[in-house]
Amino acid sequence: MFPSSSSDPLVSHGHHFGRTVFALCNYPSLLTNGILRLEQIEDTPLEEFSAEEQREHRVFEQLLESYPGLLERLKNGSEEEILHVGELVRKGAAGARGDDTKTLKSAVLDWISPKGEAIQPPLHRNSKIDRGFNHELTGSLLCPAGLDWNDPQTKENLRSGEMLVCGDQWPICLYSHHVYDPEDPWHGLLRSRLLVCAYKHVFTSPSSVEKEPKATRSGNARLHGMSSVTIASIAYIATQVRFALSSSSVFSRTDTTTDSETFYHSLLDLLEDPEEFKEVDELLTWWNRQVFPASSAAKRPISANSALSKIRQKRIARKQATALNVASS
Repeated sequence: MFPSSSSDPLVSHGHHFGRTVFALCNYPSLLTNGILRLEQIEDTPLEEFSAEEQREHRVFEQLLESYPGLLERLKNGSEEEILHVGELVRKGAAGARGDDTKTLKSAVLDWISPKGEAIQPPLHRNSKIDRGFNHELTGSLLCPAGLDWNDPQTKENLRSGEMLVCGDQWPICLYSHHVYDPEDPWHGLLRSRLLVCAYKHVFTSPSSVEKEPKATRSGNARLHGMSSVTIASIAYIATQVRFALSSSSVFSRTDTTTDSETFYHSLLDLLEDPEEFKEVDELLTWWNRQVFPASSAAKRPISANSALSKIRQKRIARKQATALNVASS
């Protein structure tokens, strides 16, 4: 028998890990596969595994690094113990996600309301049936970047479902001032006020949303010693905001209507790509200025001529050279 799971610190750890490192995965499977892969990579380099397996293993390693003693617990534990640990982390991550989904459902309406006006027609705080493409305001925010919500045919096709929106078709609400430039698709991406409001609501405190950021940290970030924004936390908040604006009532990894898992992974694919390092570094600096202005991470991007910058550039060059060799062979 295992001790009561509700008080296990791994549940609390799962809250933060899901929000900031990796939100949507099967944690028992992650641990089981990770332990097996530790043995396999003694003979086979990680680079020879599939891209999906490499990402899963990176997440596994981050979980081990963030929780002292976990590797020993997994290595010395039975299969049942490994599954139990995975279930504790899953419980924590799912609990945090559920809490955030519930509070953002109502809060998002305050952030999208026209200044000094009420939303017309009204949107209910406890029901989402009128949201999504069914409503003019939420529809305009969820409209995929590159499409024109003001075009009657586009609007009708989105509302009727004739035009299906996949998870990798990002909504205009991710962009600063909700403006998308097809010539420069990075411009303003993931810098909207709506995302910043949601981020502060979840990570600092609901009361911090409308205030200027201060040096002090409170809420979930303070509880877990968080002093800078992570790539995965931006993707997580974007996923939560997109879901809050949608008409779907239950957040599910496998929900094909909102396609949240594809959406989340598509953002991570971009943000974790070494070739996008410069843009991502600038993005993280911008975010840290919004949320953690006293953090050293908010000061400036990595210097162009620094050793770190050179290492990153060399890695990209090697990757490109390998790709060319593979293509020519």
